[in-house]
Amino acid sequence: MGGATRFADAERAWQELLTHAIVRDEVQVPGSGPVAFGSFAFDDASPAGGVVVVPSVVVGRRGGTTWLTTITAGPRLGAVPRLSDVMGARVPPTDPGEVTYAEDESGDWRDVVARGIAAIRAGEVEKVVLARDVHARTEHPVDVRWALGRLADEYESCWTFSVDGLVGATPELLVRSEKGLVTSRVLAGTIRRTGDDERDLALAATLARSSKDLEEHEYAVRSVADALAPHCSSMNVPESPFVLHLSNVMHLATDVAGVLVDDASSLTLAASLHPSAAVCGTPTPVADDVISELEHMDRGRYAGPVGWIDASGDGEWGIALRCGAVSVEDPSRIRLFAGCGIVAGSDPEAEVAESSAKFVPMRDALTASAPTPT
Repeated sequence: MGGATRFADAERAWQELLTHAIVRDEVQVPGSGPVAFGSFAFDDASPAGGVVVVPSVVVGRRGGTTWLTTITAGPRLGAVPRLSDVMGARVPPTDPGEVTYAEDESGDWRDVVARGIAAIRAGEVEKVVLARDVHARTEHPVDVRWALGRLADEYESCWTFSVDGLVGATPELLVRSEKGLVTSRVLAGTIRRTGDDERDLALAATLARSSKDLEEHEYAVRSVADALAPHCSSMNVPESPFVLHLSNVMHLATDVAGVLVDDASSLTLAASLHPSAAVCGTPTPVADDVISELEHMDRGRYAGPVGWIDASGDGEWGIALRCGAVSVEDPSRIRLFAGCGIVAGSDPEAEVAESSAKFVPMRDALTASAPTPT
C-alpha cells in the first residue's frame, strides 16, 4: 500500500480482517486479542508506502498482566496453546561484528541547513525539519534483536520498535488512544548531554530558556493540538514544556491530551496528525515542498508513524525517529537517519552537531557488545 491513501487502505484492510474474525479475548486490555503492527512512509510519493503486519503469535505484557495471542486462518477456534507449543527453541541474538560507515557528508548537509535558514528568513516558511542519513555496513547480517536489546536497555523512556526491517527507539509518541483518552508527546528543541550531571542541569535550564528552541517547540505543539481538536474535547495543552532527559540528549517536551468524541481509531488519529511540525515544519504543506527541494533523498519510513492497533481501535503510534532501515536486498547494510528542526535562529554548525547526537542511539545499538537477553 502506498500514496496518499496508505493509511485509509490499511484501516480498511484491518477492518475487513476483523469482520471475518472469531475472537476469544479473556484478557480485555488494550493490545490483547487481534493486533496489527504498522509502519508508514513519511511522504505520499515514497515507494516505501506502508507495511502492516498481523503476527500469528503475540506475547504481550501490560503492567502485571501477561498473555499469549495466536491468530490462525482456520474456521474455528482451537484449544488454547501453551507458549512452548508456538515458540521454538530460543536462539540468542548474534552481534553484527565490525561496523563501517560511509564517508561523512555532514559538510554537504550543513549547506542544506543554510539554505533552509535562508528560506525561513526570506519568509517562505516559518520552520522546516531537515534530515540526513548515514549508510552502514556490518560484518554479519543485522539481527534486529541485538539492536532492540541494546536500545531497550539504554533508552527506557523511549518506545522501542521493530516493523519489517525498520528498528529504533523513538522518544516521540505521535498518539495513543486508550478507552477514549487520547495523548500525544511533542518533542522539539534539543541539546546534547555532556555526561556531567551538574553541567547537564545547567544545559537543561539553558534549553528551557532558549528562544530559538521554544519557538521551534511552539510550532510543533500547535500543529498537534490543531490536528487533534476535531476529534477531541477537553483538550489539555500545557503552556510551557518540560525538559525530557535521555541518555544522550535532552528535549523540550509537551504532553497533549484530550477526550475522544468520535469513533476515530488510533490509526485514523495518527493519519490526521502526520506529518506534524515536529518532523516537517510550519506551514506544513510549504515546509514539505522545501524538504523535497533541499533534502534530495527519500526518507522512506523514517519520520513516519510506527506502532500498533487492536480490534477496538485503541493503539499507540510513535514517530519513527532514532532508527535504521535494514536493506531488504542485503541484510548487512543498514541506513540510519537523523533530523533537526530549523528556524530563523538556527546555526548550521549547531544543527550538524545535533544531528550527530541523534545518530548515537543506533550507532551504539550496532556495536558488538552483548545486550541484555530479551
